[in-house]
Amino acid sequence: MGPRPERGRFAPRRRRSAACRRRTDVTALRYLAGYPQPVLDRVRELLAERRVQATVAQRYPDAHAVRNDRELRDYVGELKARYMKSAPPLAKVLYDNRLHVTHDALGTHTAISRVQGTALKAKREIRIASVFKEAPAAFLRMITVHELAHLRERAHDRAFYALCRHMEPDYAQLEFDTRLWLTGLELERPDALPSAAPTSGD
Repeated sequence: MGPRPERGRFAPRRRRSAACRRRTDVTALRYLAGYPQPVLDRVRELLAERRVQATVAQRYPDAHAVRNDRELRDYVGELKARYMKSAPPLAKVLYDNRLHVTHDALGTHTAISRVQGTALKAKREIRIASVFKEAPAAFLRMITVHELAHLRERAHDRAFYALCRHMEPDYAQLEFDTRLWLTGLELERPDALPSAAPTSGD
């Protein structure tokens, strides 16, 4: 997903024991690389207590009803029409159950060039990892906003993240909490995720 957000909200807690630190420091926080050490310490604490999924569920109780490719296309189309009406049209939008492993990503956008007559035209696609079928509604919005922003901004730079925040003002916190959710899935529901550690995509 590019540069990591600077914040992650956690209430202050008591210091962990040395034994607790030894147990949880072996956990690879691969989805949260780059976040401040105090935030990672708190995440390790939640992991040791196996409370990541419960914490996320309490913060984000609302599920979404976007269960198939048709519904996903409608969902993405509504956000695009609202915030990026002038962006190039999307030829395909779908959930991809192989994306997490084969592309090391949670979402991708691609422009496939084809010759039509004497012209070379690009058809754009957005694919979202199927794990988001089970995600809180806010997390599906986050990954959708991320991939839509790539229709205008290819790099993960200041302009890209400004566009993400335009579409979703709480984007930075949602990205962090999505990464926290994925971390919890890997520990508490290891069968829910493929083995690769993804970014959000191109």
